[in-house]
Formats: sequence, C-alpha cells, structure tokens
Amino acid sequence: MKSSLAIIATLALAGIVQAGEVKIFNGTDLTGWEGNKDLWSVKDGAITGITPPDPANPSKGIIKHNTFLVWKAGKVADFELTFQYRVEKGNSGVQYRAKELAPGEFGPIISGYQADFEAGKTYSGILYEERGRGILAKRGEKTVIKAGADGKKPTVEVTGSVGDSAAIQAAIKDEQWNDYRIVAKGNHVQHFINGMQTIDVTDEDAANAPKEGLIALQIHQGPPMMVQFKDFKLVTAE
Repeated sequence: MKSSLAIIATLALAGIVQAGEVKIFNGTDLTGWEGNKDLWSVKDGAITGITPPDPANPSKGIIKHNTFLVWKAGKVADFELTFQYRVEKGNSGVQYRAKELAPGEFGPIISGYQADFEAGKTYSGILYEERGRGILAKRGEKTVIKAGADGKKPTVEVTGSVGDSAAIQAAIKDEQWNDYRIVAKGNHVQHFINGMQTIDVTDEDAANAPKEGLIALQIHQGPPMMVQFKDFKLVTAE
C-alpha cells in the first residue's frame, strides 16, 4: 500500500482523484489542506475553524467574506463522503465539486455545491451553491434543477419529499457531534444527517451543474463562531 504522502503526490499529478477510498485528513495536522492558518487548525483530533470576534464590535466576526480550507490533493467527481461535524453559532458546510476563485483578504474563496449546516434551525442539510445558483433544495425536498430562461437563475422544481423538515432538524444535536453523508453520482446528489435523508437533487441544468471539483470546508462571515470536522471517509468511483 502506498504511503499517504505518495497517494497525495499521485493524485495531485493526476488532477482527478483515483477510484477507491482516499484518506483526506491525518487526524494530526493540516497536511494536504490550504487555507488561512490563523483561522484553521487541528484541535483534539478535529479540523477546527473559527471566526474571531471583531475587537471593535465583539458581537460580529472579524472576517468580511466566507472563506475555506481547501483539500488540494485532487478533484472528485462521483463519490461518497462521510464525516462528523459540530458547530457553535453561525453557519458552515462542506463544498464539493467546487472551484477556487481569486482569494480574498481572509483566505480562499470557493464556488460550488455545499452540504450546508448551521447552529440555527433552517439550513442544515440543504443543497446550496456558493457563489452560484443559490439554494437548490431546502431541507426535506426532492428537486429537479432545470436551466432558467436567462441561462443563469435556474428553475427549481420540487418533485417530492424525502422527509419532514422539522423532524430532521429535531434529530440534529446542538453544539454536539453529528454525522453527515454526501452522495454524488452523475447529476444526482443526496445529503443525509444522522442517518436521515435531507435532500435529493437531480441537476439537469447542464451548462451550470458542476461535474467534478474540489472539496473544501467553510467558515462563514457573521457572528463569531467555531466549527469542527473529523472522521472523514471519502470513497470515489470510477
């Protein structure tokens, strides 16, 4: 079996992550990841992101744009990713099939699908496209995304339900560890939290639907917050 560093080097050269299970976090440090190291670190075996308070206004965070910790070993297309998360205040998420834009003052800026979660009661489990088409499925929805008349803003058709939004929210543990699972196959993506499916999306907006891209973790502008991630398992398909 290749060492983790050898695998990372191979994937970086290939561009697209090869099929199989890939270790993306060593549990110790941020090897293989890039971001603002003043905001990102490893604590108690978990990747930890913070939005520090603004000294002039402690109720607000110091960062002025969403920023990300980006896994740089390769792009993924079809895959299943499981991980655990916990969040104190604010909003966060995992970007996938994402692309990196010009960086901002506080670190990398990313566009792409986001498996959203938050300390609030509205957005956990939804599919959001950061710096793109916005909310593509609210929690509990099964949707089909079609091209919009102007080629940018899509038509989101709600075709069914995967569960009751309030029941899904009730199963999410505040400021404690929760299990998240993302499944992406072709133009079909699904999210699950604590074993409950939260969205089911078929993205038929061919000109805008991301087919492959980066994985990244978000810290959000807004109030001071902390988010942690651990126990990643990434399995990629052919």
